[in-house]
Amino acid sequence: MMSLSEIENAFFNHCADAGVIFTKRPLVADGVLHRGHVDGDKRGTKNGAYILHADGNPSGWFQHFNTGISGKRTLSGKREPMTAAMRQQIDIDRQQRKIDQQQRHNDAADKARFMWPNSKTVTDQSQHTYLLNKNIQPHGERLYRDDALVIPIYDENKSLVNLQMIQPDGTKRFLSGGRKKGCFAVIGKMGVDGIIQVSEGWATGASLYESTGHFTVVALDAGNLEHVARVFRRLYPVSPIVICGDNDETGIKAARAAAVAVGGKYLLPAIAGHDWNDSLNRAVA
Repeated sequence: MMSLSEIENAFFNHCADAGVIFTKRPLVADGVLHRGHVDGDKRGTKNGAYILHADGNPSGWFQHFNTGISGKRTLSGKREPMTAAMRQQIDIDRQQRKIDQQQRHNDAADKARFMWPNSKTVTDQSQHTYLLNKNIQPHGERLYRDDALVIPIYDENKSLVNLQMIQPDGTKRFLSGGRKKGCFAVIGKMGVDGIIQVSEGWATGASLYESTGHFTVVALDAGNLEHVARVFRRLYPVSPIVICGDNDETGIKAARAAAVAVGGKYLLPAIAGHDWNDSLNRAVA
């Protein structure tokens, strides 16, 4: 018969073998759902969860919410269904996570709505080093505390929900807890041609807009291209959508998937490793 510490160690090792390493040990075999930090995650986060029973046939469940990795384990090695009590705890935790996430989103949106009107409009490229380095214009963006270029981020309802701050050296960050999936920045206004071009980053989008004059939507990263493209397909069912991806492995794959998802087209810079800011600046050099 296994001791309590042996049960806890065996379950920890099972989680670790699956790629989920809880940093606080020992894991607690009390039949209650626990949330904890996972190795590799941001300090202070609790994106891992587990339930471990030691009585009867010792068994447990775990999940890492960031990666989606999850598993069940009976220490006998046999596959057995989760108990009703385990399923109930998991459901309760899932609902609480949704509530917590919505509160974080709301707090970030409130902060964005305070910071944006209290930032000053940039009127010239010379006011920020990042604009000079990327050879782009400000397009109505603002400065917060004189050093961060502030990009407003909107949701499908055109509500301000987040901000991206870009430092003079190009370092970027979003408001903590702010929404990003399916959210976007915009440059310019819809033209008579109805063309919508979707870029990954803001500087890339600015270069594209300055080159083409087409309404430009910034998805903020490759992983968000398809989500944003789907939003604009719902908003503009018949408009041509062109996904302007980066010419790297991630960008190519994401651009293709987004174009297929909305019945659009995708364009890539000619040179591997370049984005459209690189490409368009090279063309005018």
